[in-house]
Amino acid sequence: MTVTTARIEPQSKATSPRSRLDFEDVYRVHVGALTAFFARRCREPQEVADLTSQTFVEAIRSAHTYRGSGSPRAWLIAIARAVYARRCAAASQGSELVEALGGQLELGHDEIEDLAARIDAQRDGRELLMAARRLSAVEHEAIELVDLTGLTPTEAAQVLDVSANVLRVRLFRAHSKLRKELKR
Repeated sequence: MTVTTARIEPQSKATSPRSRLDFEDVYRVHVGALTAFFARRCREPQEVADLTSQTFVEAIRSAHTYRGSGSPRAWLIAIARAVYARRCAAASQGSELVEALGGQLELGHDEIEDLAARIDAQRDGRELLMAARRLSAVEHEAIELVDLTGLTPTEAAQVLDVSANVLRVRLFRAHSKLRKELKR
């Protein structure tokens, strides 16, 4: 997928340098993290590519919501969570997800193989998430966002809309519970 260079600034009179997003750079830096995020949830390369694409489309559409506080990565993961939630809701209602780009992205053979390898590489992450299913929702999300996605606890707290201290406590508890579970 090709992303053109575009600087998108939030709608305010005084924008700081941190509040500007250069989507070409944002895409290059974060496409791998978003692909991994969806690869832990989906088994089909086409679906991973479509959801990743849709996340960037949503990010461009909602660039005005980026306030420069927090990292673009945390902001993108929050958008990816919403995109995936909508996909799950559409699937549970038996309807198809309408693609923002007017249809599915056509992938070449090499791209499909690359995405299949990325999905396979997320096998351990999927297993960890399966083990974490018994944890509370915040603990489960904290494990994924910090341990698998690589967000800092502060960034993960922003994504989950909880305080950083709450997230750190939940993450500590989650790690303790998982260690006990895996010893059995």
